[in-house]
Amino acid sequence: MVTKPVVLLAFALALAAPAAHAEGLVSTKRLSASLAAELVKDAVDACAQKNFRVGVVVLDTSGVQQASLRGDGAAAQNVLNAFDKAYTAVTFGTDTDELVERSKRGGVSSAFAKLPHLLLNAGGVVIKARDEVIGAIGVSGAPGGANDVVCAKTALEKIKDRMK
Repeated sequence: MVTKPVVLLAFALALAAPAAHAEGLVSTKRLSASLAAELVKDAVDACAQKNFRVGVVVLDTSGVQQASLRGDGAAAQNVLNAFDKAYTAVTFGTDTDELVERSKRGGVSSAFAKLPHLLLNAGGVVIKARDEVIGAIGVSGAPGGANDVVCAKTALEKIKDRMK
């Protein structure tokens, strides 16, 4: 006679078997292509309303570019700087304005300046789905990094309900 605990244990092991085969796989979230494209456009538009000419880049959590847009009148280097700001934010998992503040207190390694694509300027903002970092947006070209941050956060606010 098979006891109830043995049947439950067998059932639990059977359910766990597929999970054991999937061990080693990682599932990640990222914005869809259309949502990433909308995000860069919204950030460019938010800055354009203030007469700021910017470049905007959205990266996934691996630092791979998902979308990019150079606003009318923005310089080519704005897109390059926007990439580096987004890359810095996603690499550290925090907004670059926070990293700038940490650096003022000596809380950022001197090796920071030696690594490619890390830029210690405000304007890189992490993109989160709930509390999980799924990418970053970088904005460059507005007068002062604080204005870049405002444009990025304005655009993120417009799509936040679709990142669940």
